[in-house]
Amino acid sequence: MVKLRAVHIEEMLAHAREASPSECCGLVGGRLERAQSVYRLRNVASDALVGYEAAPEELFAAQRSMRERGEELLGIYHSHPRAREPVPSETDVRLAYYPSAIYFIIGLSAESEILRAFRISERDGHWERVEYTIAYD
Repeated sequence: MVKLRAVHIEEMLAHAREASPSECCGLVGGRLERAQSVYRLRNVASDALVGYEAAPEELFAAQRSMRERGEELLGIYHSHPRAREPVPSETDVRLAYYPSAIYFIIGLSAESEILRAFRISERDGHWERVEYTIAYD
């Protein structure tokens, strides 16, 4: 189970609010299932209102930073700005190229933001919700 610090969650939620009505995207790096860093990435999708694609140069820079810090890719996050209860879309499943990563999806449409976590298998074409824990240290 991945453990996020409260500051990581707030950072992802802030990114989603700032990017709205477009989707945001980013990575979560860490070690031993414990998040250490959030990497905001610029969404360069052709229609950022309904999809996300990380800017390649920022994606490579984030991956390089993770290696330099001794981190591994724990998660990928993005937002669904109009979703009350965020779940992976068909496109999210089709483009889930990192089966070991947890996919965090942020919904902004409810009275309060919602962060959900999923394991997504592009190869098998399915997803399942997973739990994460929050550290307040």
